[in-house]
Amino acid sequence: MNLKLTTNSSFIIDDSQLNITGSKSETNRLLLLKALFPNITLANTSNSDDSEVMQKALAGNDEIVDIHHAGTAMRFLTAYFSVNEGREVVLTGSSRMQERPIKILVEALEQLGVEISYEKEEGYPPIRIKGKKVTASKVTLAANVSSQYISALLLVASKLDNGLELTLEGEITSIPYIKMTLALLTDLDIKTSFEGNVIKVYPKEAVETKEMVVESDWSSASYFFSLVALSDAAKITLSSYKENSLQGDSELVSLYEKMGVKTTFQNNKMTLEKVAGFNYQDVNFELNNTPDIAQTIVVTCLGLGIGCHLTGLHTLKIKETDRLEALRIELTKLGADISVTNDSLTLKRSGVINHDVHIATYNDHRMAMAFAPLAIKVPIIIDDAEVVSKSYPDFWNDLKALNFQISEL
Repeated sequence: MNLKLTTNSSFIIDDSQLNITGSKSETNRLLLLKALFPNITLANTSNSDDSEVMQKALAGNDEIVDIHHAGTAMRFLTAYFSVNEGREVVLTGSSRMQERPIKILVEALEQLGVEISYEKEEGYPPIRIKGKKVTASKVTLAANVSSQYISALLLVASKLDNGLELTLEGEITSIPYIKMTLALLTDLDIKTSFEGNVIKVYPKEAVETKEMVVESDWSSASYFFSLVALSDAAKITLSSYKENSLQGDSELVSLYEKMGVKTTFQNNKMTLEKVAGFNYQDVNFELNNTPDIAQTIVVTCLGLGIGCHLTGLHTLKIKETDRLEALRIELTKLGADISVTNDSLTLKRSGVINHDVHIATYNDHRMAMAFAPLAIKVPIIIDDAEVVSKSYPDFWNDLKALNFQISEL
């Protein structure tokens, strides 16, 4: 499904309100914790494809578990099935998932004595996991790997006989996601510590019955920060969000302040407002802790006609697609002067944007959503637009509610 997006020549939003689905990151962590501690209940969970895949995998008894494109599910379930004593599964996914490395996590789990073998190519899914009782408790892992490997280990750690002592070697990547995992464990009264490069999780047989409410997804909010920045005038209120969020992408507030968006919080709601007469300058952001919003930011900068230099992007090479290369290709089609390295992106200031360009999405939900706000500036066509269901199934309907004209080609 290809969608053409346009807006009125003057794009103004007067105090609209939207409810955004629960955070995919929080939901998937809590789904795994609920599988370990069934007496907890969850509210405001994500309706994303990834979370539904995770829920189905945890609830089923199939020998072959296919998680499709869901990278978080692949990492978290690898750890979960490894410590699920007596259960044997083959964990697999889409063709792209079978190109995404899993070896670092497998080797970390092997330090605990678990049994995992590769069904095809070494280091990549599909993998065969034979769940067993784990008594070992010490693991060493490179610190600059995807934080999902680290979170996967931490989430199952309290169910290990002797807990877990995880030593991270080198500079730690995506610390907010690690802190999110630890904060959720703490909410369940599971004892943890994070001192220097050593994280400890203590064993816990059971937790008290409790409802865990998922905050709405900050990554999904990013597209509305972009939309407000690119508008002539706009005020949008999103729920449910809190100022002191566990989610790393809450950094959006300070980043978009530098691109003319003012954010205020009240009663679990967040209001985004365009600052009139803002003096735009080129921006230089280090996104080591928030790589998922790089696509949104660079598209905003193109729409505003400003340059940007974004660093800390090395994990984007192994996402749903090689996001840096995908951005380079698609932004170039729009007339941008952009260059990328293995961990950075540079966009030069420009006042010209080509219109009616087909944006390829590469099976990547964030490519589709990041480019959509650009329709405020020029008509744009998003190819394979249904990919948004991976994290935000209501996205196109929410844009229509904000007066985007969307037609299927």
